[in-house]
Amino acid sequence: MFLESNQTAYYKTPIGTAKIMGNKNGISAVTVIDDAKETSTEIPEILQDCVQQLTDYFNGTRKQFNLKLNPEGTDFQKRVWKELLNVPYGKTRTYLEQSKQLGDVKAIRAVASANGKNPIWIIIPCHRIIGSDGSLTGYAGGIWRKKWLLEHENPSTQKSLF
Repeated sequence: MFLESNQTAYYKTPIGTAKIMGNKNGISAVTVIDDAKETSTEIPEILQDCVQQLTDYFNGTRKQFNLKLNPEGTDFQKRVWKELLNVPYGKTRTYLEQSKQLGDVKAIRAVASANGKNPIWIIIPCHRIIGSDGSLTGYAGGIWRKKWLLEHENPSTQKSLF
């Protein structure tokens, strides 16, 4: 069996450098790295649409991604990640609500663990899952990034009082 090798690109975002990987079977990973890598000067053709859609997202002009995804994980993890795609832009869901959507409220820890292993940052929106008390718990990219993403998707409309 021939395995299609992944292409890689680096893309600078407002909250860190994204490392994007994928091949003709789809995007396999979008992760944030703390290294200050510059955006790749040549984006592989197979990743160009992903980079453009992330650019649109960060510019505030894209609320849904339309990309072929191919994350690697267990069947359970893939079910959890697929369910994450149902959480709308600008909305949040709790880990308990996500477990209920998957049909097993007792699986809350396994669901949280699968969220933490999500290999496709932002596009599979695990940042939209919060604690039952509203706390911003458990985000592999760092809580400050989760807060930034949620505020980006749902900016405060309150005007300054002064």
